[in-house]
Amino acid sequence: MDKLIVHGGTPIHGAITISGSKNASLPILAATLLTDEDCVIRRVPDVSDTNYMVQILTALGADVERFSGTVRVTAADISDTADYEIVRRMRASVCVMGPLLARKRRCVVALPGGCVIGDRPVDLHVRGLEALGAKAEIEGGNVVLSAPDGLKGATIDLCGPMGPTVLGTDNVMMAATLAEGITTITSAACEPEVVDLADFLNAMGAKIRGAGTPVITIEGVSKLKGCVHNVIPDRIEAGTFMAAAALAGEGVTLRRIRHEHLTAITATLRKAGHQVHFNDVGDACTVLRGDNPMPAEIVTEPYPGYPTDMQAQMTALFATTPGTSIVVDTIFPQRFMHCAELKRMGADIQVADGKAVIKGVEQLSAAPVMASDLRASAALVLAALTAKGSTEIRRLYHIDRGYEHIDEKLQALGANVERVRE
Repeated sequence: MDKLIVHGGTPIHGAITISGSKNASLPILAATLLTDEDCVIRRVPDVSDTNYMVQILTALGADVERFSGTVRVTAADISDTADYEIVRRMRASVCVMGPLLARKRRCVVALPGGCVIGDRPVDLHVRGLEALGAKAEIEGGNVVLSAPDGLKGATIDLCGPMGPTVLGTDNVMMAATLAEGITTITSAACEPEVVDLADFLNAMGAKIRGAGTPVITIEGVSKLKGCVHNVIPDRIEAGTFMAAAALAGEGVTLRRIRHEHLTAITATLRKAGHQVHFNDVGDACTVLRGDNPMPAEIVTEPYPGYPTDMQAQMTALFATTPGTSIVVDTIFPQRFMHCAELKRMGADIQVADGKAVIKGVEQLSAAPVMASDLRASAALVLAALTAKGSTEIRRLYHIDRGYEHIDEKLQALGANVERVRE
């Protein structure tokens, strides 16, 4: 098992290139199951979550080849069963449900694990697929879905108690591409990753309109074809390095981004007194730490609001920002496990009822800390960049789920970090 040692106090500067989106890659890879033709997906990040998805596709019988950020999938002869051993490590594995059901008219998918952020049920996924005509049963920890006569278009509301479901929108949209008639998804998730999946499906021959809005319309087709697709840049990786630059930077430039995906993060950093400058075409930005950082308040919301996947990183920034900052997570109110570890480093944070009140301290001090989830681990790395001493971050496999070679990118910016085997 690896751990990361961060020797604090070295400013970061320079330029890096942002990887393809992990959260877009996973459903796009799953969508290759909808056709028996070759699909080529480029800019797939080399992270453990995409590696797990490749393993799932392979276990289902697809021929998968991975090389230099490109994944080629040919799902000519596939199984209809994704058992627990291949889906248990990653919650996003549930997104094979829609493609398998549409292609095979029956599927057995184990209820996934892989996440500690409270209760993240898949009932909206199943409800949406049932609306398309599938029969659903739970047997031995598996969801068994069947539609022997094929799926039929329907109007489906996917709003859950915490707002729209991203993976649920993905699942229903994928299934509906091969359904008979027209499907309308209301309360659809508007995230850029949903739009990227729709773009991929349309390149395969699907007929999808409205992706990126709360209402998506899908006109079913009889067959989809193979295609080539470039995954969008990872807005959460970009936001993480933007926060790192605001915390410990002396001018950090991020290449291959999309400025329109970073609006909420940019607004928060500017409100906190930091500078964010985009180039004319919006595919690169430079972040400069402000001379007089200020406290701020963020409330997570579905896109285009402030992303829940960026609240932990901003908590790390606020930990040494003068004044009192407030972070409220309305999407996952339990998502504050990083705060206990930041407090071990000297942060002054009080958490209750989905809200963190952060009183900025002058400097954090190094301590052995343990990552609890993907974004929490990123927050600990950011905090360690300016902490006094050397911080050891254990359970590094969490950060490897979603950040491509984060230690190498930090080293390229001049940070004094090293990955070592425990």
